[in-house]
Amino acid sequence: MAEITTTDQELESSDKEIIRELQDAYASMKEQLDLVVVGQEEVIEQLLISIFCRSHALLVGVPGLAKTLLISTLSEVLDLSFKRIQFTPDLMPADITGTEVLEEDMSTGKRIFKFVKGPIFANMILADEINRTPPKTQAALLEAMQEHHVTIGDETYPLPDPFFVLATQNPIEQEGTYPLPEAQLDRFMFNIRVNYPTAPEEEAIIKRVTGTYRANITKQLDGDAVARLQKVVRRVPVADHVVAYASQITRASRPREDEAPDFVREMVSWGAGPRAGIYLILAAKARAILQGRFHATTADVRAVALPVLRHRVLTTFNAEAAGVTSDDIVERLVEQFQPKADLEV
Repeated sequence: MAEITTTDQELESSDKEIIRELQDAYASMKEQLDLVVVGQEEVIEQLLISIFCRSHALLVGVPGLAKTLLISTLSEVLDLSFKRIQFTPDLMPADITGTEVLEEDMSTGKRIFKFVKGPIFANMILADEINRTPPKTQAALLEAMQEHHVTIGDETYPLPDPFFVLATQNPIEQEGTYPLPEAQLDRFMFNIRVNYPTAPEEEAIIKRVTGTYRANITKQLDGDAVARLQKVVRRVPVADHVVAYASQITRASRPREDEAPDFVREMVSWGAGPRAGIYLILAAKARAILQGRFHATTADVRAVALPVLRHRVLTTFNAEAAGVTSDDIVERLVEQFQPKADLEV
């Protein structure tokens, strides 16, 4: 086998120490979240991965699965400022970003415009039922998600750092909703599916909610610690063959590429763009350090393939008629393209 090289430098000893501290904090964070939310371990891991990658996530699930509770509790555990925006058909862009109001200076008598910040000025934003508002208002988030600032008139206002948009969406009630544009969907690193709890978990939920139980949450990290971890994620080494594997899966999802298998050409109308490969590697790095490892592997790429790709692979009408979903396509891609064995780097 050819020699495997890394695309990044080896981690410094200080970075390794931070990763070890994160592994302990990760266990403590899960314990704190378990005090409030029953189960959903995979969802919690994917949310933390998106946060440590300085990215945004879309949570899709039916009502009553504690999506809002999970996000608000996570903000407490990380000691980040939190704002919840309930998206409705009459919500306006200024209701999110803020607006300028005319005020009179009492000392001079002059009237001046003053910017009043909207709820988007927080570390963690819960965009609840984001698909219930028209595209004009949804677009108000695009600049903030990509550039981490908002522009009002001729002034640009920076958002707090760190900054995350965690949006929720109901997959079953589509009446009166506005599907998110593909450009906006692509800004979300993960599309996280929140599934029903298991029978034991559901019994535990019923007992907890109908009783007198009250959880006491203690913070495990803060904004500065999260920012440091985001920088460490970027420095995690990745072997060339891992990058090649992420690129291979991404390119194979495009029906017009030479690498695409027959089932993709038949059942996919549009595949994933370059952002998918970037997010596959970033998420693999974050997953590695959450598990206390100092380099990312193809196993990490495979583990994050579904949440990264499911909203970037658009199926054809024939596929939908046959009941084939984007998840099915991604799972077949991961199964068909088996990686070479990872070597230690």
